[in-house]
Amino acid sequence: MKPVAKFLVIPRLPAALEKLRAVAYNLRWSWNHETIDLFRRLDNDLWEACNHNPVCMLGRIDQRKLETAAADDAFLAQLGRVSADLEEYLTERANWFRRTHGGKDLQVGYFSAEFGITESLSIFAGGLGILSGDHLKSSSDLGVPLVGVGLLYQQGYFLQHLNASGWQQEDYVDNDFSNLPLSLVKGANGEPLLISVRMAGRDVKAQVWSAQVGRIPLYLLDTNISANGEYERNITDQLYGGDKQTRLRQELLLGIGGYRALEVLGLEPTVFHMNEGHSAFLSLEHVRRLMGRHGLTFQEARELASSSLVFTTHTPVEAGHDYFPAELMRSYFYEYASELGLNWTQFMGLGHQTPTHDGEDFCMTVLALKLASTTNAVSKLHGEVTRRMWSAMWPGGRLEEVPIGHVTNGVHFQSWISRDMNELLERYLGPRWREEPADESIWERVDGIPAEELWRTHERRRERLVAFARSRLAEQLSRRGVPQADLQSAEDVLDSRTLTIGFARRFAAYKRATLLFQDADRLARILNNPERPVQIIMAGKAHPQDQGGKELIHHIAGLARRPEFRLRLVFLEDYDMAVARYMLQGVDIWLNTPLRPNEACGTSGMKAAANGVINVSTLDGWWDEAWRLAREEGVFSGWAIGRGEVYSDREDQDRLDAEALYELLVRDVVPTFYDRAAGGLPRRWIALMKSELTSLCHVYNSHRMVREYTERLYLPSHVRRARFAESDAARARTLSAWKSRVSAAWKDVGVLKVENGVPGQIQVGDMVRVRAEIALGPLSPDDVAVELCLGRLTADGEINSSAEVTAMRPVGGQDGHVVYETEYGPCTLSGSVGYTVRVIPSHPDLGGRRLPGCVHYAQSAAVGI
Repeated sequence: MKPVAKFLVIPRLPAALEKLRAVAYNLRWSWNHETIDLFRRLDNDLWEACNHNPVCMLGRIDQRKLETAAADDAFLAQLGRVSADLEEYLTERANWFRRTHGGKDLQVGYFSAEFGITESLSIFAGGLGILSGDHLKSSSDLGVPLVGVGLLYQQGYFLQHLNASGWQQEDYVDNDFSNLPLSLVKGANGEPLLISVRMAGRDVKAQVWSAQVGRIPLYLLDTNISANGEYERNITDQLYGGDKQTRLRQELLLGIGGYRALEVLGLEPTVFHMNEGHSAFLSLEHVRRLMGRHGLTFQEARELASSSLVFTTHTPVEAGHDYFPAELMRSYFYEYASELGLNWTQFMGLGHQTPTHDGEDFCMTVLALKLASTTNAVSKLHGEVTRRMWSAMWPGGRLEEVPIGHVTNGVHFQSWISRDMNELLERYLGPRWREEPADESIWERVDGIPAEELWRTHERRRERLVAFARSRLAEQLSRRGVPQADLQSAEDVLDSRTLTIGFARRFAAYKRATLLFQDADRLARILNNPERPVQIIMAGKAHPQDQGGKELIHHIAGLARRPEFRLRLVFLEDYDMAVARYMLQGVDIWLNTPLRPNEACGTSGMKAAANGVINVSTLDGWWDEAWRLAREEGVFSGWAIGRGEVYSDREDQDRLDAEALYELLVRDVVPTFYDRAAGGLPRRWIALMKSELTSLCHVYNSHRMVREYTERLYLPSHVRRARFAESDAARARTLSAWKSRVSAAWKDVGVLKVENGVPGQIQVGDMVRVRAEIALGPLSPDDVAVELCLGRLTADGEINSSAEVTAMRPVGGQDGHVVYETEYGPCTLSGSVGYTVRVIPSHPDLGGRRLPGCVHYAQSAAVGI
């Protein structure tokens, strides 16, 4: 039945408690232990029942409890401290950005399809969303001027439960926006602020909600409004739900709609950060707006827009990138292409690795790579994989020169460290560990923490995890309607003194959740060793359409029912941030088994490390660089499964990695944990915990990550954009004209001759002198760079990828033929060495990027001036 009128009911707070409202509506409470404790103190059971949502809690709490709290001096004192601390935090001006870059008028627009701020705001699915949330939190702590843009999903990601047979079932629950820490943005007329996006011939409208994440505003678009038809209302229905067309509509809304939302809000970012390809359409809208504002052509506006675009790719797996077929794109973008001044082939070429290849689907990652001036992967290894994956877009160059760098991810410690660990670190490291976690000197103080105190702190967290897992298991069994005897058996599972392994993540095939169970009989013997037992707690969701992932969960659920595993293996349903915190804070080992090199970064192990939990992982993602760097520095901070070996046969890979894991557990992990000194302390294990905290935490935190983004990407893009916008975008116009001129003339450019002036054999320390004659056609030496590429030869007779590049200088010539020369040395290489000469376009405003396809190398026939 439809209502004839609607109204909003808000909590009635006693005057003495009115400050609770402001505290509840700023999501800083999600990483502030004392604020969380304040709400728990008000009604702990209701806090849990409301899924840690203070706005919902204040709307449901018994009024008598509020009146009691209003008369409680101790509660009011804590409320006063919490409120004053929030106010000081919001108004504090001596933050990192103001201290370091106070004169900059930077404004970053950070776009992401999901944001994981807290479990009660269900607009995220996994690691990408958690990373986005941690990015906002650290930006807030550091004072970086940033605004987030995303979508507000009516149902968000699904709730998970297993049926009696152990198969994953999905439940979708509507988010009640009025009971979340959100505010509907309204215009000057008091009506909801709306934006409009043209989709397949229809105008789709969206209203804008805001969430305050500390100092950072997060704006979220919602199409479920009466101004839209039913089909349009469902665009923001589910995160990653629906078919290709639904995904296209969501990404169109996020990129173009999000850009327009910032405009109507009066915000003009100087830098736009596209976190994954989902928001790449904003780059087109940015170009379109600049064309109209400055009277530019598409190519000119593209240069101006590109200067302010930053793109982060998170996906090393081909299937993880968004592709849309041509006919679907035509339905939504044919008119838009005309507005950009492009014909259809030109428009589709923006999403093709090979622009003239009509058979390719339109790829969002390719669009972002082409339009952004700066692109980064999210770990060192991921950078290598990503450069290889997209190298075809820059043919003819060295793999190392593909313009994709990396900024390794980090995590927001305050969101993931337990209160016990927080208090311990506060006591021995001081408050700066929270404010400046990237300062290595602070973590050196970990050595001063008494071993017994660190161990007892961790033991308390393991005890709480076991209690939580038993309670959660009992709830799961009760939902399935198991007999009472089986229900009571939940109290017998796990042991709070036993070595506990945790594994929790998305159940995708490459993450290999069942690697540990390759040899179930051998694992059972390890778990049930009477003197040195081991137990495993697992959690995670499979995508609703991923049958393979669901089969992995079903397999684990079946094992957990077998007698030899029943007391030692628990699968916790409905993995979310709350479950993650219990596990990350309470297990002894954090297990990660991705198939190398498919893990872009992975951040759960960083959260574990900050809680003193030891990582055991294959060498992939962040752990590859962290483990190798630690070893180079002579530090032992966790275990690696194998040494990064990659086998062509997947079965062999899994079998050998599983064997390495079992050996690691039996020979190293288990004995180290149970090696107890006087007083029952595992001294070697505690030393490993300290080593991990000391060597990893100053690097793998989101404060370091955001500072790196700010100083390496945001500020340079901000300066570059300002230069390009000067004098009515004069530099953008000039660069565009230069690119057109060079591209048209490139057919006339080449390496004519190379002087073979190097003897067949030289000694280490000798100099190498090279001269080359270059045909430049209508171009001048200022338009190109001529370079000597010298390096060791591979078995195939190719110069290897680590070749050194030396600039050559023009020394004469005429009629479009110019002689270049250089001197390389003294030569430090030995063995079989080769060199070649190449010519590439060069312009001071290219910013380190190359013109795709514009490179000429010397041919063997050209040798011998």
